[in-house]
Amino acid sequence: MRATLASAHVEASLTADAGEVVALVGPNGAGKTSLLRALAGLLPSTGTVELAGRDVAALPVHARGVGWVPQSPSLFTHLSARDNAAYALRARGIRRSTARDRAQDWLTRLGIGELGDARPRALSGGQVARVALARALAAEPDLLLLDEPLAALDTATRDDVRRLLRTTLAGGRAPVLVVTHDPVDVVALADRLVVLERGRVVQEGSPAEVAAAPRSTWVAGLLGQNAWRGTCDATGLVVDGGHIAAADPLPAGTTALALCEPSAVTLHRSPPQGSARTVLRGPVGELRALGGRVRVVVESSPWVTAEVTVAAAAELRLTDGGEVWAALKATEVRLVSV
Repeated sequence: MRATLASAHVEASLTADAGEVVALVGPNGAGKTSLLRALAGLLPSTGTVELAGRDVAALPVHARGVGWVPQSPSLFTHLSARDNAAYALRARGIRRSTARDRAQDWLTRLGIGELGDARPRALSGGQVARVALARALAAEPDLLLLDEPLAALDTATRDDVRRLLRTTLAGGRAPVLVVTHDPVDVVALADRLVVLERGRVVQEGSPAEVAAAPRSTWVAGLLGQNAWRGTCDATGLVVDGGHIAAADPLPAGTTALALCEPSAVTLHRSPPQGSARTVLRGPVGELRALGGRVRVVVESSPWVTAEVTVAAAAELRLTDGGEVWAALKATEVRLVSV
């Protein structure tokens, strides 16, 4: 797939190889869904959209060969799961029996073959998501677009459907674009990231490449890192509200991000002593369980996120609003010029 297009909300050029899964990420309002809708032909745009060697930009929606699974997939309430999954095929003129057979095959592959005769009102959210995916895949699209496909699901169902997506999309012939705000989706599904901000592509690469050198605090935050933007001086980075010490400073005056893993931040009930470091003081703004650890947001100046064990959280008597000191060793801070 090759696309260069512009609409009222987004202007972008991007490519995706056959079978490649590309995650589109960016803050709210960045233009992610607008980009998908323009590619699908649901939003007026100018430019080219080349799929399987043909420019489909001037074609109507049904003739583009694009599979579309919106954030809130809608099923026809009067049709069975099987007939919903067969709908795109029937719209292309495929015989009813052939379309239903293909649809049933995909329902089976997606783990809900026994629900082919069920109506949407009898299906759970996860089952509806699978029917919508079967509907898109049964049509054998040249491009598959998924807009937050897991966002409306509960945690357990989301994990099941994510695993199903990973195995279903692996080795497929069509490129896949997935809009997501979930870093787990990025790690589990994506071969490549494309970062949109204000309707423009600002960074792209493999998840590892983007994590190694994020170009914005938003991207770093998505990938779980502390990030502060500022101007370098002789000992680190001058940021709004303070200073972050770094062991390997960049030339003074360089605009950069200071990056630090939350697990490298230590929390204390009294001012810490020791080696060169940044010490920040502030109230605990948020506590969030993360597997067997606790992620703690300290509303210092600037804010910092730490990750500690449950035992350490209990020993520190961490509660929302309680004041703590957060310490970052200069050797744990990495500066990336932007």
